[in-house]
Amino acid sequence: MKALRFDGRLQLSQDAPVKQLEGEALVEVLYAGICNTDLEIVKGYAGFQGILGHEFVGRVVEAEESSWVGSRVVGEINVGCNQCSLCLSGDARHCLKRTVLGIKQRDGAFAEYLSLPIRNLRPIPAAIANEDAVFIEPLAAACQILAQVKIHPGMTVAVIGDGKLAQLIVRALASTKCDLTIIGKHQNKLDLMSGLAGQVIQFTANENSLQEIFRQLGNSRFDLVIEASGSFSGLPMAIPLVKPCGAIVLKSTYNGSSSLDLTQVAVNEIQIIGSRCGRFDSAIELLANNRIEVRSLISDMIELDEGLHAFEAATAPQSLKVLLRMPAAS
Repeated sequence: MKALRFDGRLQLSQDAPVKQLEGEALVEVLYAGICNTDLEIVKGYAGFQGILGHEFVGRVVEAEESSWVGSRVVGEINVGCNQCSLCLSGDARHCLKRTVLGIKQRDGAFAEYLSLPIRNLRPIPAAIANEDAVFIEPLAAACQILAQVKIHPGMTVAVIGDGKLAQLIVRALASTKCDLTIIGKHQNKLDLMSGLAGQVIQFTANENSLQEIFRQLGNSRFDLVIEASGSFSGLPMAIPLVKPCGAIVLKSTYNGSSSLDLTQVAVNEIQIIGSRCGRFDSAIELLANNRIEVRSLISDMIELDEGLHAFEAATAPQSLKVLLRMPAAS
């Protein structure tokens, strides 16, 4: 099969083996989305080598449970050991022995076929088009914030970032009636969110960025700041924006490390909450009931054969979601 592999460099393989792991379903991929984590992996994040990709929609072609064959599905990306206390409680997301689709010890979705256990698959209602279903995994990650933090009407919330995940986070937050501010760099991306927030702040990335933001804010601070910039600069920016006893939700993952003065976190008793994968059910419901629009976030739809070009397109500053269209979708 054709697949986009990373082994220190990104390359399109024409004859990658089709691997159906024992006891798992074989899924024919229809569309897959390129996210910031994929871009960071090719820079060295997570030390992963293999087939990339974890956002997908596909069709089951082989499974021990024959009723699944032909089903259109998405898949939760963390595959646990199914034996530890976390897995037995229904949460493989933090299993210490987990593999992660296209990220950790498991080939991913940038290929014609992938393998996942049936317990990881979620059927897609007919009301959700394939191009929208690709967003279920990142939308679930956005909705995870609402599961972790109680956000009430009038609560002051800022989202740092205007990229792929930040766009979905803002859409998920819109239903809470919080007092929302968006802070980002790219006018075209901010325009897509302007109707969902009370205030939109654009800044220029330089050593004076924070002063520029505070000039526009009038020195306001927030109850909650969601850091979704995808950059190491996001957390240092978030800390001074939070009120004493407020909270930061940290969404960004990136290759590399940074030095950070955490004195104000202790002095102002700021909570920092890590946030990663979410449950799919809420994301599926939002899309099935047309409560969230995602199609406008697709910047490009590119054939798997042009996968290297797709990655280049995804790195462009103005780009949002780039989809890979697999041969089965033609």
